[in-house]
Amino acid sequence: MEKTIAGKTITVNEEGYLTNFSQWDRSVAEELAKEAELTLTPRHWDVIAYLQDEHKKDSPLSIRKVGKSGVVDIKEFYALFPNAPLKTATKIAGIPKPASCI
Repeated sequence: MEKTIAGKTITVNEEGYLTNFSQWDRSVAEELAKEAELTLTPRHWDVIAYLQDEHKKDSPLSIRKVGKSGVVDIKEFYALFPNAPLKTATKIAGIPKPASCI
């Protein structure tokens, strides 16, 4: 399925997650954040960078793991990405929905 995000044609799955990470850039992330009613701050970008690094390592993601990352604690993670923080953050980061998310 294709979707136009930030003036680019992006391939997404039925839940709106990018299926080709090479199509991701900061402008795509900003647009996805707007859809989630978020304005990205430097703290959001820190979390996004961490999630992308873990994804590149094929390391499974969970809220607990993010909370123990040293990048952000669980309370701040929920404050940055309210309403399903891991699903929202990974979508904005351009990576697949973690298996730990329903």
